[in-house]
Amino acid sequence: MKHLPNIKDYYEIMNKLPLKASYTREELMIPELLVEAEKEIELYYCTHNEYMNPRAKVFIIGITPGFTQMSKSISTARACIEENKPLEEMVHLCKKEGRLAGVLRKNVGEMLEALDLPNGLGVESAKVLFDEREDLLHTTSMIPFAAFVKGKNYTGHSPQLLKSDFLMSYVEAHFYPQIEVMQEALIIPLGRCVEEVIKGLIAKGKVDGNKCLLGFPHPSGANVNRKKQFEEEKQQLLIKVKQFCK
Repeated sequence: MKHLPNIKDYYEIMNKLPLKASYTREELMIPELLVEAEKEIELYYCTHNEYMNPRAKVFIIGITPGFTQMSKSISTARACIEENKPLEEMVHLCKKEGRLAGVLRKNVGEMLEALDLPNGLGVESAKVLFDEREDLLHTTSMIPFAAFVKGKNYTGHSPQLLKSDFLMSYVEAHFYPQIEVMQEALIIPLGRCVEEVIKGLIAKGKVDGNKCLLGFPHPSGANVNRKKQFEEEKQQLLIKVKQFCK
């Protein structure tokens, strides 16, 4: 099993970064934060996939942090270092601030509300799942670190995730242990690449397909088919949400 570096390994490096709300690629895509590279793929450290909430009712799964999430999580870590916060509190705050940062959180929230999930969970809105009721939510990325191909956010297609032994070694080390302890949660895979991995686990009997919102669109603003796909899948998604919440 691949060894995954953690916040202790990068603490002093992050402490040397300027204290600011966000960073440029030039500031973060540096050799000191490079976890590993293979051919045109580079993995850079980010801090928000080290916190685990095994009691969550909803488990949202992305493929890899994008640069926006990477920047947000590291800026949060840098602020925590400045305030001498304990490591345990740091990883929690980095998760809270970094997960689905930016437009992703807004778009996911809108779709969850359209599926009436917040009401089924007894909360007033999807927004509170990311704030005062975060005890109901766990999010992760199959690849725990920010993956880039030729300097651009990795989308899961080039190379295909399931055909990349390099990337799948991170999925196996980080994600597979998490899915084992999240069997009671409603599983929401974001995008087709994540969905393909989940389908493989369903086929092997390791995940209950009735608790998986297969067909849930990727929330990226770059996904031009998001709204169309959501409308096409909405009825079967509603049925699964209703069954889960009853």
